[in-house]
Amino acid sequence: MRRILSDALSEQGFEVAGVAADGDQALAMCARVRPDVLSLDLAMPGRDGIGVLRALRDQASPIPVVVVSAFSPAYGARAVDALAEGAIELVAKPVLGAPMEAFVSELGDKVRAAATSLVRRRPLAVAPRPPIQRPAPVPRRSIATGKRPVVIACSTGGPKALAELLPMLPPQVGSGSMIVQHMPAGFTNSLAARLDRASKLRVVEASAGARLDPGTALLAPGGRHLRLRDDGSVTLSDDAQIGGLRPRADLTIADAARLYGERTLLVVLTGMGRDGLEGARDVHSRGGRILVAAESTCTVSGMPRVV
Repeated sequence: MRRILSDALSEQGFEVAGVAADGDQALAMCARVRPDVLSLDLAMPGRDGIGVLRALRDQASPIPVVVVSAFSPAYGARAVDALAEGAIELVAKPVLGAPMEAFVSELGDKVRAAATSLVRRRPLAVAPRPPIQRPAPVPRRSIATGKRPVVIACSTGGPKALAELLPMLPPQVGSGSMIVQHMPAGFTNSLAARLDRASKLRVVEASAGARLDPGTALLAPGGRHLRLRDDGSVTLSDDAQIGGLRPRADLTIADAARLYGERTLLVVLTGMGRDGLEGARDVHSRGGRILVAAESTCTVSGMPRVV
C-alpha cells in the first residue's frame, strides 16, 4: 500500500518526502522533514492513526492529514473519529481488482486541497470592527410562519464544521434539514451517529421514503444522490457521478428549490470545488435565501467562494 500511494502521488507531481511503516516513525519523520501533507492509515503497529492525529494536533504548526483507510463497519467509525481529531479528508483504500484511476485522482485532489487548507495558513490579521447593530427580535408568532427547509452542503473540512454547527442548533429547525457531505460510501452512517450523539437534533443517514421533519437532519448516504420527489419524500439515486461526486449537493438543492421556492434556505460550508453553485442559482432565482461560510473559518473555501 505504501508503494501504491508513493507511486500515485509521484505520478501527479508531488514529492514524496518520506515513507513510514508505523505511527511513531511517521511522527519522527514529520518532525524531521516537515511535509506539506501527511497521508495516514488508521490501523498500524504501535501508535495508531488516531494517536498520530492527537500528537500532531498538539503541535504549534500542525500538518494537514489525509486519512487513507480501508472500510469496514468498525473502521468507518474510526475514520469519522479521525476527522473529529483533525484529519482534513478521507480516501477509501482501493478494493483489490478495482480500477485504480478513480482512487489516484481522488487522492491527488484531496492531497492538493489539504496542502492549501486553513491548517497551513497563518492566522489572518483582522481589523477591529465596530459593534454590530442587531435588529429587534422578530415576534415568535412570525418565526413560525412559512418555516424553511434547510439544505446544508459541505465537503473538505465538512465533518468538523458540522460538528461545530449542529450542536448549536435547537431541537427543531425550520421544516426539516438535509445535509450533503462528500464522503466515500460506507462512512456517512458513522458520521450521522456521531453528530446525533452531540446534537439536540436527531441526525440520521437518509433512507428512501423519509420525509422532512423539523426535529431531524437527513444526511445523504455516501455513494448515492439524495433527491426529493414531488410529494416531498426522499428518494436515493444511483445515477452516475456528477463532476466525480455522488452525492452531488446541486441535485438536492435544486429539488428543494423546485418544491419549496422562496422558503428554501441553503447553507454552504467548507469544501473544495464548485458543488452547490448551480443549486444556489436555483434557490436565488426562486427567491430563497443563501448563507455561506466565511473564508477565514473554512478548511478549504472553494465551495462558498464560488457561491
